[in-house]
Formats: sequence, C-alpha cells, structure tokens
Amino acid sequence: MKIAFFDTKPYDKPSFDKSGEKNGIKFKYFETKLNEDTVELASGYDGVCAFVNDTVNAKVIDRLYEMNVKFVALRCAGYNNIDVKHAFGKVHIFRVPAYSPYAVAEHAMAMLLTCVRRIHKAYIRTRDFNFSLNGMTGFDLYGKTVGVIGTGRIGRVFIDICKGFSMNILAYDKFPPKENRDDAVKYVGLDELFSHSDIISLHCPLTEDTYHVINKDTLAKCKKGVVIINTSRGALVDAEALLAAIKDRQVGAACLDVYEEESEFFFEDLSGHIMKDDILARLISMPNVIVTSHQAFLTEEALINIAQTTVENIVSFTENGYCTNEICYRCGATSENCKNGKCF
Repeated sequence: MKIAFFDTKPYDKPSFDKSGEKNGIKFKYFETKLNEDTVELASGYDGVCAFVNDTVNAKVIDRLYEMNVKFVALRCAGYNNIDVKHAFGKVHIFRVPAYSPYAVAEHAMAMLLTCVRRIHKAYIRTRDFNFSLNGMTGFDLYGKTVGVIGTGRIGRVFIDICKGFSMNILAYDKFPPKENRDDAVKYVGLDELFSHSDIISLHCPLTEDTYHVINKDTLAKCKKGVVIINTSRGALVDAEALLAAIKDRQVGAACLDVYEEESEFFFEDLSGHIMKDDILARLISMPNVIVTSHQAFLTEEALINIAQTTVENIVSFTENGYCTNEICYRCGATSENCKNGKCF
C-alpha cells in the first residue's frame, strides 16, 4: 500500500518508516504541505497522510476523490483544517484522538514555570555572565487558582500536575462529568472561571462554541495580571485582543504554543526573513510572552504513538472497511463515540 505523506519533517520519518514496514505500508514523503496546488502529488496513491497545517478543503477533497484516493489519515487530533462534511461519501477521514497527553500537559506547565520564574531571561543573562537578579521576581504557583478550559485527557493530566503544586483548580467543560468525584476540582461556568483564575490554560478542541473563547470581552472579565496558556488550537485566542490586553497590563503573561495564523510560519525556519505578521511579531517581542512553535506534542513517546495509531487506522480501514478513529461528518466525533450511531 502506498501513502503520500505531506508536510514531512525529519523527526516524522523514523517512527513512520518503522510502523509502516511492519504493516506493508510504504510512505512517500513530501516536504510540501497538502493544498490545492500540491494535491496532484497524491495521484497514484491509496491514501494521504496529513498534518495540522495541511489544507483539505472541498477542492482538495474533490480532486482526491477523482484520483481514487480513498482516505486522509491525519497524524494529529485536530481536524478543523478538514471540510469533513464535504468529504462524506467521497474520502474517509481518520485522526489520532490521543497520543501522549503527558507531552502536551507537561509542555504547558513548562511554559508556565519558565514564564513566571523568568527562566528564559535568566538563561540569556547568565550566558553573558550577567548574574543580576533585577527584574527577575516571579511568583509562587502554590495557592494560586488555575482555570482549566477543557478536561479531556490532556486537561486532566494538566490538572494532576497542578495538584502537585497545591493549586486551587477551577474547571470548565461543555460536557462535564455527571458525577465529579475529585474534590480538588470544582466545575464552574466560564464567567466564574474567568473572574476567579490567576492562570487560565486551554485544553479544548476548536469548535464554533470555542472559537475566540479568549477575546476582548472575556479578557475584561479576568483578574488583572492573569496568565493565559494555550497549547491547544490557535483560534481559541483572539490574538489581536490578547495583544491589546497585554499592552493594557490586563494580561500579565501569555504562553502560546499555537497561534491563530500559524500555518504560514510554524514548523519553518524563517530566521532570515522579515516577519509579515505584525501581531505575531509584537507578541514575540513582548518580555512577558513565550511563543513556541507548536511543539507541545514533540516527544519521542508521542511520535511513536502517533505513527502507530495512524498506521493502525489505515490497516483497520483497508482490512475491515471500518476504523474506530474515523471522524463523523455530522457530530464531529470519532465513529466509536458517534452520537447519532448512523453517521457512517
């Protein structure tokens, strides 16, 4: 079986080659992203493997269908870059719903600690033999209130980490547990979470309901000096509103592993280029903002899990005509959790 693999990075190949070889799957690696201009590269392949910044819109789906490409195997959890409804009846879409929740949750905490304890500044100073502590004062996480939006696998791991720091935990989820058995976690509405949290961490998917959940109005409800962490999806945060709130000192710090318009920039070396995005350039220039380039998932364990699950999805579909991680075009869930039961 031949799979066209788009948006390839060097760290992708070892785990996919290993998993593919075990299952008779040959990956052809393309560095270019999948979009309307590059879709022709998929001609002659059984399926394509895509990532978060590939574009699988109606035109791409129609061309894949015309070329008899049967499926798009996403090697990520998010699928907001896929026109799932248009794909129904033409191209099957699989995803990796979970790989290593620890990788993302640990990265979120690493960014938070780095930011509030000025680790990044200390690293730069001491390399110049500057051992002054002026301007390096941080704050304890102990006793602070953290608001966690989204309590899926990653959110729950992040909550467990916060417990280790003896933080007070407020949580919001569109589908909260019917019975909350964790006395350390208090489920509240978004307004209460915004107004009482010293730190807010986003761990929810990008949907119509969560688009720009952090915006001008919600930031105004927050405590002055709140810290915003986003390791989920860039469009959860209105970047322009966040920048304005940082300038007004309503937001005390921001830790961003994702960015709303990241597709043109993240995963690429642009060190010799002029940054076209003024908002991203301003955010990076801020002393109280840390930006990492969508690397929260990037651990050895996560890469292995991603490759194994992606290959298992392909094998399951080709052998059985069915994959439990196929995305439902109606309700957006994977097939095993489909709310309608008849979406496929």
